[in-house]
Amino acid sequence: MQRPTRREAVRVSMLALTGAVIAAPATVAAAKGLRTGSAATTRAANRPNHGTEQAAAAEPEAFDEMYLGRHIEGMPADGGHGSHAGHGGHGGPAGHGTGGRPAGEPGDPVAFVVRVDDDDLHVMQNADGTWISVVNHYEKYRTPRDAARAAVRELHGASLVPVTV
Repeated sequence: MQRPTRREAVRVSMLALTGAVIAAPATVAAAKGLRTGSAATTRAANRPNHGTEQAAAAEPEAFDEMYLGRHIEGMPADGGHGSHAGHGGHGGPAGHGTGGRPAGEPGDPVAFVVRVDDDDLHVMQNADGTWISVVNHYEKYRTPRDAARAAVRELHGASLVPVTV
């Protein structure tokens, strides 16, 4: 039997690699659909909300808890010292995701203060009622608590750096 040439070996390898790349998304999707048990439930609970589930309530609840060894707390901003009530988020006074509406109209994002180990975590509410943070800016979460927990996971023990405006 004749041994394959180097060119044939490279061609076969490239075809196999291309096939694997094309089949990977379908394989991953099928594997996610088949997962059951508490580990899968935990992963699903920690996954960000990409608008497929019902949006969060208009007024999120205050929270104060330990999560993965970090103290996280959140409360509605009252406009007092240390809050972000005067900060409209991205886009100036109209705020993040308001579509340019003046602040104070129905449907406006809720001003909310979140802290991780007494350091401010900048969170913003989107127009669809979901929340994002400065740590997870491109992932949407149902509540500020979910955004804070995701930030703690993403920080891997690192401290928050203050956001300068």
